[in-house]
Amino acid sequence: METIDTRSFLELMTELIAMVDEIVSLAKDSDTEREVFTEFALLVERFSPSLNELKNNEKFMDRSTIRKALESLEEQLKRSKVLVQSPNSDTFVKHVEEVTHDLGRSLGLLLLTSLEVSTDLKEKTGDLHKELMSARFSLDSSPSSSWVSEFVSELKVVNEIEEECITLESLDIGDVVLQLKYGNDEEFKYALLGLNELIGSEKVSNEWIDEEAIIPILFNRLGSSKLENRLTIIQILRRLALENADNKEKMVDVEYLSTLVKSLTRDVEERREAVGLLVNFSDLPAVRRQMGRIQGCIVMLVAMLNGDDPVASRDAGKLLNAFSSNNQNALHMAEAGYFKPLVQYLKEGSDMSKVLMATALSRMELTDKWRAALGEDGAIEPLVKMFNAGKLESKLSALSALQNLSRLTENIQRLISSGIVAPLLQLLFSVTSVLMTLREPASAILARVAESESILVNQDVAHQMLSLLNLSSPVIQCHLLQALNSIAAHSSASKVRRKMKEHGAIQLLLPFLMENNTKIRSLSLNLIYTLSKYLPEELTEQLGETHISTIVSIISSSTSEIEKAAAVGILSNLPISYKKATDILKKANFLPILIPIISSSNAPSTPTTCWLEESVAGVLIRFTNPSDKKLQLLSAEHGVIPLLLKLLSSGSPVAKCRAATSLAQLSQNTLSLRKPRKSRWLCVPASADAYCDVHDGFCFVNTTLCLVKAGAIPPLVQILEGKDREADEAVLGSLATLLQDEIWENGSNYIAKISGVQAIIKFLESGNVKAQEKALWILERILRVDEYRVKYGESAQVVLIDLAQNGDPKLKPTVAKLLAQLEVLQDQSSYF
Repeated sequence: METIDTRSFLELMTELIAMVDEIVSLAKDSDTEREVFTEFALLVERFSPSLNELKNNEKFMDRSTIRKALESLEEQLKRSKVLVQSPNSDTFVKHVEEVTHDLGRSLGLLLLTSLEVSTDLKEKTGDLHKELMSARFSLDSSPSSSWVSEFVSELKVVNEIEEECITLESLDIGDVVLQLKYGNDEEFKYALLGLNELIGSEKVSNEWIDEEAIIPILFNRLGSSKLENRLTIIQILRRLALENADNKEKMVDVEYLSTLVKSLTRDVEERREAVGLLVNFSDLPAVRRQMGRIQGCIVMLVAMLNGDDPVASRDAGKLLNAFSSNNQNALHMAEAGYFKPLVQYLKEGSDMSKVLMATALSRMELTDKWRAALGEDGAIEPLVKMFNAGKLESKLSALSALQNLSRLTENIQRLISSGIVAPLLQLLFSVTSVLMTLREPASAILARVAESESILVNQDVAHQMLSLLNLSSPVIQCHLLQALNSIAAHSSASKVRRKMKEHGAIQLLLPFLMENNTKIRSLSLNLIYTLSKYLPEELTEQLGETHISTIVSIISSSTSEIEKAAAVGILSNLPISYKKATDILKKANFLPILIPIISSSNAPSTPTTCWLEESVAGVLIRFTNPSDKKLQLLSAEHGVIPLLLKLLSSGSPVAKCRAATSLAQLSQNTLSLRKPRKSRWLCVPASADAYCDVHDGFCFVNTTLCLVKAGAIPPLVQILEGKDREADEAVLGSLATLLQDEIWENGSNYIAKISGVQAIIKFLESGNVKAQEKALWILERILRVDEYRVKYGESAQVVLIDLAQNGDPKLKPTVAKLLAQLEVLQDQSSYF
């Protein structure tokens, strides 16, 4: 479909004149064939007087025939500009000649359609036309294929314009009216052009337009016409509305307006014309009331306001601004995602309007993009003022709206900056019955606000919330628990956590573990878990047998992964030295409850499953304590080692670290639990497969806790080879158990066999100091073996020298010892 230029006549003429001036300037400044371009510039320069005279003649506005001729001229001027800017050295003279002739033809079209211009202008334009068509810059030029194509195109335009002119000349006023009413598409097209000419030449009056019912006819045909005719209809209607106020009044019938609104859904040109016409009606109160009721009108205007067409966007903005004087329209705009009028009512409207807007805002299904727009447009500050200073209805509507807006993180800082925290807490402490309905939205907003560390400016806020817990309804309790958990979890909340400890936070929370309300119980567990990470001693003091048994029961029976993770996490945060907890958990037969949580799960990795795995791995450190062999063996009997290997392979970095710690603890006792090769306690000779080269005896996974037989060493080495460094120290601790004094050579052989030595040397380049210390200790033992000193000495030497020069001072004595071992330095080198 051909696009239609909707620039005004004045805009088009201004652009043409500017283009002529630019081409003349470029041609005169050209360094290429100066004589040719100077002559061309003199010809083009003569366009300016004619175009300026046309520009100042209002009779030519919106006449389609003249517009076509002007658009043709514009195309040729564009070609001229390109030619002057980038002349082709071989053919540019020929091209200058061609484009000069094309300018002449376009000027001829303009002359043909400009029937009403002054005689003087016609003569000047005709003379220029002849000179352009006869211009010759080269004697040997011949028409190119592009010239022929352009000529054919121009002939087509000439024919169209001539045909239109002939058709229009043959139509009298009666024919125009008749074909406007009953003509087919083609007849209707010429009738519209005829009507436009009649109006432009002032051959018909507004009384005639009224008597012939031209406006109803045009609106009746608008809905069923083709795009080209619809555009002309709307353009004529715009002209009539601008010229006469009575005409405008006749166009504001609701059916006519509904027809125009349909045009807002069509092509970009039609939308632009339709919204331009509607702008003309926006000063009429009846239109402002009616437009909001027409289905789809405000939605389309908002879409156009946010669209890519600057003209349509500007007019849509004008309309929306005009319509917003009606508060119902402002609400419809907000529902379409345009909130500035609503925010303006919140700031400056009557009390009733403010309540209306806030209530609507509280009920809207807002996207995060819309919440952000409301925050940026300034909705929060007036809503906070309503809450602080308004009556009960204002307070409730404002709080509910703020609750909706607070669901976006970006708005939380705006809420805190508004100073709302203190009034919200004050409201929660209020015992006035009429304010009770406000407490739930107030607590919900506090829960969201607490997600920002900015809330820590008030260090008493957590204490105040704690004191409200037992005085509140279940819904409010949930919000307060959420808020307290967010506050306690902030990295910079150490002072606040200390105050929570001083006010007995854990003791206050423990009774909530017995709650039948699962949400309150789950949130209480989360908060106790968060506090227990930072206050393990407080947890030890407060967590008795009853509470631990309750937590075990929750882990056993809960169907919520989050609740299980928090409950297991609390137990994992109990200090290992708190042996009473170990005894209680053994008594509760906890291992058969704990181990299947992970070992039987194939759930995809999520933040909750990671948290649960890490918590389980943390508790298992207690059950693999090397000082309690019986407990270790009990754990192995319940399948702890396969679970640890699973975590080692697929767990999070924290879970891997904790799993490696447990494996190291188990391995510490393998040497004392192994069965020697010649043992009188072996009633039945052990199979050859049971023999362990590292421990020089018969080893079994569950009875001697052997990492070699469990297949744990390769995955441990893989962690060292990986990019994550969280578990390095624990992994190296596990490997170190294979190098105890009695078995260090066997352990060295095994680590070398599985390519672990290279991984340890490579690790030394990037590990932290504590882990590097362990790695150096391991490497020192392995390099005692001559074979490995020869095999790995060169690669180890490079890393060790770098550590000697750039590493932590703590490492230098061990590094010196190793370099001496490699005979790079003497044992007592003064270098160190």
